[in-house]
Amino acid sequence: MKSVLDQLRQMTVVVADTGEIEAVKRYQPIDCTTNPSLVLGALKDPASEELVARELEAGRRAGKSAEAVTEALTVAVGAELTELVPGRVSTEVDACLSFDTEASIKRARAIIAEYAARGIDKDRILIKLASTWEGIRAAERLQGEGVDCNLTLLFSMAQAVACADAGAFLISPFVGRITDWHKKAEGRDGYAPEEDPGVLSVRRIYDYYKSNGIPTVVMGASFRNTGQIKALAGCDNLTIAPKLLDELANDTDTLTRALSADQASGVAPMKMDEATFRWEMNADAMATEKLAEGIRNFDQDHRKLIALVSERM
Repeated sequence: MKSVLDQLRQMTVVVADTGEIEAVKRYQPIDCTTNPSLVLGALKDPASEELVARELEAGRRAGKSAEAVTEALTVAVGAELTELVPGRVSTEVDACLSFDTEASIKRARAIIAEYAARGIDKDRILIKLASTWEGIRAAERLQGEGVDCNLTLLFSMAQAVACADAGAFLISPFVGRITDWHKKAEGRDGYAPEEDPGVLSVRRIYDYYKSNGIPTVVMGASFRNTGQIKALAGCDNLTIAPKLLDELANDTDTLTRALSADQASGVAPMKMDEATFRWEMNADAMATEKLAEGIRNFDQDHRKLIALVSERM
């Protein structure tokens, strides 16, 4: 009998939520997605020792700062991953730039240039940006330059609509973090998949996109258990951590498709200007709090990464 993971791959693009080389080799996903937390993990991964040593030595010889070496190392990890997956590798713009459109665009261009210097075309890369109003505007301009973007830290319909209007290539709604917030707010231990707030949020976004012919890829992210994943089977993409990929690979239950474009409800399009976006985010305590928390945490991990590189240099 086929595993749940094999069945899932027949209806959804499976993305590995890891920057660890060995994990990618083991699971053979179509795409990989990274963030500072995952790159930090890759830096401690024995399989990446040679790569890390090479980048540190190159940085020392060139007299680069620890921050500059960190930027190069992040792309080096991504470049290594492009040799292991047939699809795209996401690389994140620094979280501290999340409220600066111009700086985000500048950093994104630098990331693309660094990949090009390593012989990797922009068509293999997705630039990850936080789904702030400023990040979405940066994505809109980058998409106009032919640079595809992955809008991350997405927790609300307002963010999803704004990303669609901007022509973003892909969005990453965070399932588990939405659920975490509601569990704490409601004093609950958990939810059945069909009532899980994180699952329901992605289903609503998926339905809105398919109802309105929006080509932006919906990639569910940040899962806490396989029940959430199964409840979104059929979503365009799902990015899954190695531990949950293991569980799916060892599960032989029959997987039922939960999402399909031909079952879209036909919900009407929404209008989303800046004032509406900011009001909708203000009115949504969960989205506001989790977006801010996510940006802070990614920035902290980015700083840890720079500190670790500085120590090793």
